[in-house]
Amino acid sequence: MAEKKATKAAATTKKAAAPKKETVKKAAPKATKAALVINAENAGFKAGDVYNALAGAEKALTVAEIAKAAKISNEEVILGAGWLLKEGKIKDAEGKIVLA
Repeated sequence: MAEKKATKAAATTKKAAAPKKETVKKAAPKATKAALVINAENAGFKAGDVYNALAGAEKALTVAEIAKAAKISNEEVILGAGWLLKEGKIKDAEGKIVLA
């Protein structure tokens, strides 16, 4: 039993004698927005969000107003609006977007 104690003591001194590596803490990256994925499925979902926001408001809205109402980014509003414009579902009314 005496040997085990001596071995443990020798092991702990070896650990203490080893030079410690300094760890460099990197600053946590600032929260960034998720990258906008552009594909047919995502564009269709964003178009639905834009359409529902306009239908709920029942008036012409700006891109920022649609983004706030639909809880999506301005870029996603533009993506969805492009889809709806192509289908003829929305139109421009004095710089705002309204259902056609």
